[in-house]
Amino acid sequence: MTSPEVSQEERLLQEFLAAVHSTAPTGLPSLVDSYAVRLGARKVVIHLVDLQQRQLTPLSGGEQLDVDRSLAGRSYRALDLRVEATADGVLVIWLPLVDGVERLGVIGVHMDSLDTTLLERCRALASILAMVITSKRAFSDRLVQRARSGTMTLPAEMVRALLPPRTIGNEWAVSTAVLEPAYELGGDAFDHSLTESTLNAVILDAMGHNLASGLTTAIAMAGFRSSRRNDAGLQECVDTVDDVLAEWLPDQFCTGIAIRLDLPSGVLSWVNCGHPPPLLIRDQQVLDQALEHPGEPPLGMPAKLAGTPREIHRITLEPGDRVLLYTDGVTEARIADGAEFGLSGFTGSIIRATSAGELASEALRQLIHSILERQSDTLRDDATILLIEWRPPARPGPGPAEREGRDKGHADGWKGDGATEDHGH
Repeated sequence: MTSPEVSQEERLLQEFLAAVHSTAPTGLPSLVDSYAVRLGARKVVIHLVDLQQRQLTPLSGGEQLDVDRSLAGRSYRALDLRVEATADGVLVIWLPLVDGVERLGVIGVHMDSLDTTLLERCRALASILAMVITSKRAFSDRLVQRARSGTMTLPAEMVRALLPPRTIGNEWAVSTAVLEPAYELGGDAFDHSLTESTLNAVILDAMGHNLASGLTTAIAMAGFRSSRRNDAGLQECVDTVDDVLAEWLPDQFCTGIAIRLDLPSGVLSWVNCGHPPPLLIRDQQVLDQALEHPGEPPLGMPAKLAGTPREIHRITLEPGDRVLLYTDGVTEARIADGAEFGLSGFTGSIIRATSAGELASEALRQLIHSILERQSDTLRDDATILLIEWRPPARPGPGPAEREGRDKGHADGWKGDGATEDHGH
């Protein structure tokens, strides 16, 4: 039995994959450059975006590029190819580094000329490097340092270590978040995860702005994850966090919202634990009070003392709907005249950006920078925003029998103690 002949490109790819697995993160730039010549390029420069998504820093060191004022930044912002020519006639091909839907940075491929074959090789290289950087930064301080421009406090270091990627998604939905201040974070945090049929998300705001606040947030996040990974329902997840906070940090509490989105049906379930209510954006406008309900106690001892079960709320989303979660540090931020930024200020910013065709993650990046600029980069409180967009694949409408069965299934699923249904119209 003979194997088909391996092409030169396939052999090169195999060699590169084998080499990159055994290369330390600090050796990536030189390794990539050595293979760039064999690809037909002069060199490849890897740029990582910083925590605040303002600068693109070369992994090998050197001049930073501004995300908002460079062609490389345009590639990062739009997740698209950009080409520029240097003064000596060399072409620089900018390609985004993307892990799933999470933006990591860009690569700049320097070459004398560009053709379809070389472009495809560059795209493959960018895909491989995104996976490599994602896997190696979990144990590389150098990669982490390249994404920082300041000194991080201990509470911020602890919470940051627990945070998931800023953006996750699949063909059904996207969840994206931003969190400031980047280096002096207190008690804010977010979490999101995907299964084959479900998107889970949590936003948290712990009391205070110190190490105890960070511990409260860390325990709450661990409680949600532990329950979720044991296939617990939404009610059980929240009860677990109430119990563990009441037992281990009885003097601390945090507000939060836990969300579960059924991807095929668009049914959104959530529990609000003393937090500002989520907002529903549909057809480029906020539906007034669509997701508002009477407040409940924060997570921890207040909930245990209340002695009443948490209420699960439900609503069926429409394709394209966006659900917006936020902490009060967003709405309490001040604008130039001293007035609070408010709900209309930040929802209007998101609506304008997304209606102009911006990615959800880019809309949040622009928004948090706008808030920081109004505050001279100094926030009075942590500010966290999490945006979920449900965008199911287009498919033929169900027949009468399928509609009847689906409606009955939803009705059966909505029965039970403590559950309410909203329609958001």
